[in-house]
Amino acid sequence: MNDRPWFKHYDEGVPRTIDYPPVPIFYFLEKMAREHPDAPCTHFKGAVITYKEMNDITDALAGALVKEFGVKKGDRVGIFMPNTPQFVMAYFAILKAGGVVVATNPLYTPPEIEHQVNDAGIEVMFVMSNFYERVKQAQPKTKVRSLIVTNIKETLPTVKRLLFTLLMEKKGGHRIEGGLAEGDVWMKDLLARYKPEDRPQVEIKPEDVALFQYSGGTTGVSKGAIATHRNLVANALQIRSWMVNAEESGEVVLMAIPLFHVYGMVAGMLFAMVVGASMVMVPNPRDLKDLLENIDTYHPTIFPGVPTLYNAINNYPDVLAGKYDLSSIKACISGSAPLLRETKEKFEALTGGKVFEGYGLSEAPTATHCNPLLGENRTGSIGLPLPDVDAKIISLDDGETEMPVGEIGELVIHGPQVMKGYHNMPTETKNALRKLKDGKVWLFTGDIARMDEDGYFYIVDRKKELIKPGGYQVWPREVEEVIQAHPKVLEVGVAGIPDPYRGETVKAWIVLKPGETATAEEIKAWCKERLAPFKVPTHYEFRDELPKTTVGKILRRELVRQHKEAMGEQ
Repeated sequence: MNDRPWFKHYDEGVPRTIDYPPVPIFYFLEKMAREHPDAPCTHFKGAVITYKEMNDITDALAGALVKEFGVKKGDRVGIFMPNTPQFVMAYFAILKAGGVVVATNPLYTPPEIEHQVNDAGIEVMFVMSNFYERVKQAQPKTKVRSLIVTNIKETLPTVKRLLFTLLMEKKGGHRIEGGLAEGDVWMKDLLARYKPEDRPQVEIKPEDVALFQYSGGTTGVSKGAIATHRNLVANALQIRSWMVNAEESGEVVLMAIPLFHVYGMVAGMLFAMVVGASMVMVPNPRDLKDLLENIDTYHPTIFPGVPTLYNAINNYPDVLAGKYDLSSIKACISGSAPLLRETKEKFEALTGGKVFEGYGLSEAPTATHCNPLLGENRTGSIGLPLPDVDAKIISLDDGETEMPVGEIGELVIHGPQVMKGYHNMPTETKNALRKLKDGKVWLFTGDIARMDEDGYFYIVDRKKELIKPGGYQVWPREVEEVIQAHPKVLEVGVAGIPDPYRGETVKAWIVLKPGETATAEEIKAWCKERLAPFKVPTHYEFRDELPKTTVGKILRRELVRQHKEAMGEQ
């Protein structure tokens, strides 16, 4: 692997390979609790929990899970809550008890909760009180026997806790009228009953399972990718090695990316644990005022995010008016969607920091590629493979032949962070993890990509989202990038819709910038100057917003479904 072209573009200090310690992922929390006991682990609305306090809390909660709920090694335990200190508590308590974390999107409806809980086999679940009733609705159709419930106010400072109780608790749905149902318990009561010394002695090895990470389901049924402690340790250390200027116990990470998603979990929380950074918890990144006040108050240095979030900050009136100090931000890994040059350059101008695009997926939780922090960032590129990651482009025709430089094919990955497989899905596992002629097992990502002569990779699009109008091939991302560059356009989604003549045709769903107006003819003329005729959308729809995943990825499949529904098609 020493001949790979990307190595010569690594920042100085980034190793080609890393010596991964044979430890469970919570080792880093324990290490920081020993070495920097008084350093802040989490900041939340003015309240601080130190690394020692977080370690003690998670030890006590691990004891509660084993002694009170009978959690055994390998049992899956759910987390259903936003970015709060309680998420961190639940996460590490589950792992210390020998359990497997299954973090569920708190926006899920009862049927979606049922599917994931049943698929994973969850019997115990941590829940934020404002989601309690929703989980209780799903519970009868599952094997969940106990909910461990926490109220957001439990980690607020005293005065804010009092104000929250008086003004917000009932209105925001955080108060549980009539108390908890039988079998359920408050997390604060467990912490009153159990002490750090109650932590069970469970032997946990690197190859033991730590996480079931369910893919967002943007391409169909959500699948549970199985990650081991080794996978998580490897990826956290790979990201640490890439961030060459990160200081031990000196960084502040803005945790605006959801922790139930591997991107926030690994590139945010676990990276923070490895360097002993403090985490500023942001429960709702769509509340831009709160997010910006957190930046103004805590001066984060590292801000993992997504292009839609950076774009929203770029266009926020109070930011443009200079009301917030964003100058503390020095590094932002952007993931989950293409980072456009305009978004990158504007955010860098506002903050003075560096935004660099990376790439990852639930099956390699989370990152596999990234543009250099200090070196050359290439527009449209996801960057270079991380240390110990091998990557290549494989023929779409035979699924075996490696494509020449510059040619497109499917991106495949080999590395220490690649998952063990999908839970209860042997066929999907076999399709995703394949042994090639070189004898190595490769993860087939489903993403179409190319590599340039210097080892920078470029995602062309999702394999399943190729549009074929009249037999031609159109990649939605290419059309989106052209329309996004129009000065009046805020964001755009492009997908294929049924067409009686061409079989399929290209449609664009467009959100304009505030105060702008445009016509379909205007956008079409823009496209005609920049795209081959068969790529130019034939249909345009202007909307106030586009459906997205919780990490800001536009749901093209949902746009197509809505179109078909409006047309009366199936």
